[in-house]
Amino acid sequence: MEFGLLGRKLSHSYSPQIHSFFGDYKYELFEKEPCELSSFFYSKNFKGINVTIPYKKDVIKYCDELSSVAKQLSSVNTIVNTNGRLFGYNTDFFGFSYMIKKAKIDVENKKAIVLGSGGASVTCCAVLKNLDAKEVIVISRNGENNYYNLNKHFDAQIIVNATPVGMYPNVNESIIDLNDFEKCEGVFDLIYNPDKTLFLQQAEQLNIKFSNGLSMLIAQAKQSAELFLDKIIDDNIIEKIEKEFIL
Repeated sequence: MEFGLLGRKLSHSYSPQIHSFFGDYKYELFEKEPCELSSFFYSKNFKGINVTIPYKKDVIKYCDELSSVAKQLSSVNTIVNTNGRLFGYNTDFFGFSYMIKKAKIDVENKKAIVLGSGGASVTCCAVLKNLDAKEVIVISRNGENNYYNLNKHFDAQIIVNATPVGMYPNVNESIIDLNDFEKCEGVFDLIYNPDKTLFLQQAEQLNIKFSNGLSMLIAQAKQSAELFLDKIIDDNIIEKIEKEFIL
């Protein structure tokens, strides 16, 4: 076992194909239930892994050290095994920053809402604040700002879906109705399979700028591969890989 992706449901994942562009190494999918995490990390039978829904926070306790970004965000999506010591990193920060830049959607001085409160949401909020968004509000099922009082934030200009709602195979679900957000200027959906969720289809119909999560996925994978292989990989490869998937 060399490298791979840890998550609960991974049938939708493009990660093995993406990592094949970075080097000649084996990359597997590790579908684990929560009760299996302890034995997985006890064995340490991997050189490096990526971590996805719903374990980006759960894996922190298994890491011996965290990068400054992972520590700040309390979210880990990349773990490197160095002589039995597990080092946790967050490459999603770079990935979402790249996604926003590529989409050419200006978030500076804009009100943003982030749907979802998991590890990905924390990272998205940090990036938006880093890019000087005026206000960043997390919408969760049970928090102070939730789907029952969402009308308080119908003035949002930027909307990010950091939930799995609409992801394959549940492609007929949509997280919110964009018709309610008359000031919306840009929509980001971290989902990449399908490439255009119902959420993004509605954004397109309403002529709102949008981006799916493919560029973020590839960008964070590129930075993860740099950590796995201990070498620098040119950012230009991100767009080249994305074209392979779009075609």
